[in-house]
Order: sequence, then structure tokens, then C-alpha cells
Amino acid sequence: MSPTTAEFRAGLSLLPGGVTVITTDGPEGPAGFTASAVCSVTDSPPTVLVCMNRSSFAHRFFAGNGALCVNVLSAEQQDLSAMFANREITMAERFQRCPWQRLATGAPALDGALVNLDGQIVATHEVGTHSVFIVELRQVRSRDTQDLAPGLVYFNRGYHALDRSHA
Repeated sequence: MSPTTAEFRAGLSLLPGGVTVITTDGPEGPAGFTASAVCSVTDSPPTVLVCMNRSSFAHRFFAGNGALCVNVLSAEQQDLSAMFANREITMAERFQRCPWQRLATGAPALDGALVNLDGQIVATHEVGTHSVFIVELRQVRSRDTQDLAPGLVYFNRGYHALDRSHA
């Protein structure tokens, strides 16, 4: 017997997760979405995974472009999380409303993020409703630790700032 969807979601809401905006650009065009389902896989080669619902409008952009950038947001960037989750804001508008630069893969790296993890999608696994993108990193751009803003986490269905005093 499995837990219900509601039980699963309630339980996982108590697992704190870093808030990220995942971006891409390439032959399919630019796209971005807010995600907390991101984690490291291995450091040799440097690899992360990103989970994305296959029914998402943006899914085709990521699958077609084959590259993405994980932008780990600071607490100062909570508004970007909401903007990249808002389906009423077009992809073009999202990128017009925030500063960004291209890194090694050409995927947009959002300025001000705590870290930008830029990489190529080297494998995709379909699990239930989601695609799990395995991403080998090509470039990591981190904020200077002297200028480190509080991190942004999502816990118990709300945003929370996490600074060094919580470490």
C-alpha cells in the first residue's frame, strides 16, 4: 500500500529545499522555471540532477536545447522565484525583467544568484510524471563569499531566508 498523493506532498513539504530557477536556451529558444527538485549526483565528473514535470509547457525547451543552468537563488531574489513560476508571464518577459549572462552552454545565468551551475543534459530518465535530467556541469559561477546574501529555502509551504547564523 502506498501513501496518497496528499500524504506524500504533506510529508515532502517538511523537507527543506533550496529554491532555484532552471534556465535554458538553444535551438528551441529560451525558457525558465522555478524548482526545488535539484541535487548533486557526483563530483567526478561534476554532475547534478533536475526534475521537471513532462506536462510543463517549458519541458520541450529543455529537452530540445540539451543544456541548462541551475540558478540557486538568494533570499533577495524571492520575487524571481514567483516570476518564473507565473504562467501568465511569457518566457521573453521573464528574461527581460532580470539581468543575466550566458555561461559555457549558452543557458542564461541569472545575475545575483548565489551560484550558477551551467551544464549539458547527458541523460534523461522518465519517472512517473517527471523527467529526471542528469546534467554534467561545464561551468560554475559563485558569488564572492564576502558578499554572500542569505540563501532561500522552501519549507512547510513557505519561503525562508537562511543565513550563516543558521549554518
